[in-house]
Amino acid sequence: MSPAGFQRAEAIRDQVNHWIRTSGEYGAVADFAKAVADPANPVELNPAYNSGDFLHPNDAGYRAIAAAIKLNEL
Repeated sequence: MSPAGFQRAEAIRDQVNHWIRTSGEYGAVADFAKAVADPANPVELNPAYNSGDFLHPNDAGYRAIAAAIKLNEL
């Protein structure tokens, strides 16, 4: 994907995620992106959760994703 194509796709992903988080359409949302975000730079994957490709989480990242699911809200 070209850099321009990536930027367009990322902008669409951001819009969809914003709507999911704020629309009120859902009783609860498990925000996996937030669960593995770098606190210093929330648009990046937390280095502690990086599998090596800067996109997919490692085992610790998947544990953080699992922890983001509030079982009492299902």
